[in-house]
Amino acid sequence: MDAEGLVHLRAGGVSLVVDTRGSGLPRVLHWGADLGALDAADLLALSAVSIPPTGFGPVDQVVPLSIVPEQSAGWLGTPGLSGHRAGRDFSARFVTERVESEQGSGPIAHRLTISAVDEHGRLGISLEIEMAVSGLVRLRATLSNDDPGLDYTLDGLLLTLPVPLRAQEILDFSGRHLRERSPQRHTFTQGTHQRDNRRGRTGGDATLLLLAGAPAFSFEHGEVWGLHVAWSGNHRTLAERNPDGVGLLGGGELLLPGEGTLAPGESYTSPWVFGSWGRGLNDLSARFHDYLRARPQHPGARRPVVLNTWEAVYFDQDVAVLTELAELAAEIGVERFVLDDGWFRHRRDDHAGLGDWYVDESVWPGGLHAFADHVREAGMQFGLWFEPEMINVDSDLARAHPEWILSAGYRLPPEGRHQQVLDLAEPGAFAYILERMSALITEYGIAYIKWDHNRDLVEPGRAAHGRAGVHEQTRAVYRLIDTLKSRHPGLEIESCSSGGARADLGILDQTERIWASDCIDALERQQIERWTGLLLPPEMMGSHVGSPASHATARVHDLAFRAGTALFGSFGIEWDLRSASPADRQALAEWVALYRQHQELLHTGRVIHVDHPDPALQVHGVVAADSAEALFTFVAVATSAQTRPGPVRVPGLDPDADYQVTPLPLTAEVSRFLAGTCPPWWTGGTTLPGRVLAEHGVQLPALFPERLILVHFARV
Repeated sequence: MDAEGLVHLRAGGVSLVVDTRGSGLPRVLHWGADLGALDAADLLALSAVSIPPTGFGPVDQVVPLSIVPEQSAGWLGTPGLSGHRAGRDFSARFVTERVESEQGSGPIAHRLTISAVDEHGRLGISLEIEMAVSGLVRLRATLSNDDPGLDYTLDGLLLTLPVPLRAQEILDFSGRHLRERSPQRHTFTQGTHQRDNRRGRTGGDATLLLLAGAPAFSFEHGEVWGLHVAWSGNHRTLAERNPDGVGLLGGGELLLPGEGTLAPGESYTSPWVFGSWGRGLNDLSARFHDYLRARPQHPGARRPVVLNTWEAVYFDQDVAVLTELAELAAEIGVERFVLDDGWFRHRRDDHAGLGDWYVDESVWPGGLHAFADHVREAGMQFGLWFEPEMINVDSDLARAHPEWILSAGYRLPPEGRHQQVLDLAEPGAFAYILERMSALITEYGIAYIKWDHNRDLVEPGRAAHGRAGVHEQTRAVYRLIDTLKSRHPGLEIESCSSGGARADLGILDQTERIWASDCIDALERQQIERWTGLLLPPEMMGSHVGSPASHATARVHDLAFRAGTALFGSFGIEWDLRSASPADRQALAEWVALYRQHQELLHTGRVIHVDHPDPALQVHGVVAADSAEALFTFVAVATSAQTRPGPVRVPGLDPDADYQVTPLPLTAEVSRFLAGTCPPWWTGGTTLPGRVLAEHGVQLPALFPERLILVHFARV
């Protein structure tokens, strides 16, 4: 229950205690492990023991850390609200007027809304605090300019959650094209660790999550707190600790100069900022997965097997070649055939054509009708590649409407991949793209769009008035996707952005799949997907079987390593099957069948990464929600210092149940993988209690590097 002004939100093993008493903005007293059923007296006592002593601080009173920290309250760290009116009203002081608490619906268990005003500054703010059924917390704020005659310049609005002093280590991510989500760790010291993104999209180098936790926290161990900004444009995240030991994680949109100008009566609503707590990264990650899966629009467990044509043919589109490729794809069990870049006018390479969204008659005489019908007659859906936000200067569209290019208005930004950015906040440009895409979807029965975005937004002004336009562009993209989906029920969209440079919960509200990386090298993918999966469940993470020699790295891998890696995502193929031997195509068909066999488990179960002490061996798998079965992969990512891996634990199963342990046939014959012999149990399998598997483990074959094996666990 709640006490007067003290609100206790509980769900999914997490407690959030919010203090709304007094006139100031709400403060979070506790965010972390479930505190149990607290009565009013318990909450009052919790509040009392949470008040620090005064003295040696910036002011002669306790300085509260509110969800939007205010310097007017004595907070000298990063302010939650930054703004002014021509230099005045630079420091807000909000007074709470109304607090509303209610039960949520769908994935949201509880909802708390706080309304406050700054009468002197003539500002209003509404804070939304929600707790999902999974224990995920999310925050959002709406700031309004209540002055009848003066603009307010909003420079930034950040929302924060506190983290305790025992969170002594930070984990965040860097990256680049072909190597997204590279982890980096460092001590959580005093001061501010700030990550800014000004790329106009989520960014290949953006931190997927900003995490703070107990020293050496890992997938299985250690308390950890994480924050994610659900926004596909510019954004800021920070971890901060002051000399008093007060720590926080915060985030929000990063507004470019002028983007936050609020005319009298106007308001600005921030993106959702998500927070997750867990005992280990597996626990923290599961809260995101459970939240996403509880949404009504979640794509569900049975994802079609995809073949994408990019690495098979690139721009060299030929009707006969692609028809043969489609027929081979259908033979091995592909269910969705996606025609990638190169189908539209003037697009023989990446120098021209973006914006000219008409089928190129020189490549496709008579249009795509016959080919799309052939794909569907073979039992597959037909999908098509678009890059709606981009334009080549060498295009009919740019020649007709140069004013539709994002720019400062008097010069064009440097090109990226020979392209510029189309200003979708311009009504004419928005209407043109909507009409062209909608017409093509209708004409060709398109079921799936691979939506690409291949460059950063450099000097992203709106030519119509010369002001910065990333905020409006991002909102326009969301609106365009929403409109297309409302016009075409059942349409699915994959978010691709130079690979994985647009992976966030903002775009995931609009799309069914994220392309994790343009690098399909299975060894690189083991790392990229390991960390991308902190946020995305497997069914939303596109993972393809590429060519034997990777197009991105030139590494050569056998089919079992490539397919076994792709198995733990939304499975697909990006390989010219005409060049594959009949034996390879038959083996690939068996992998497709294996994916189909285990897909419900893979796309509804809980993802587990094992803290195996040997960095040369990575162990991960998926355990069914009812613990009835599990599928684990054991991956040699490098050579080991040991001659054998030692017993490898398999956590996450029912400790009191017995499990039949069976190597899967496609990797059970490991003679070509081995650096030694198989353990005695390997040939016929074995039966063990879940507790023994978790605490003791099993001996495995010693693998050569860049090989993997799969083991199935079935409750007896």
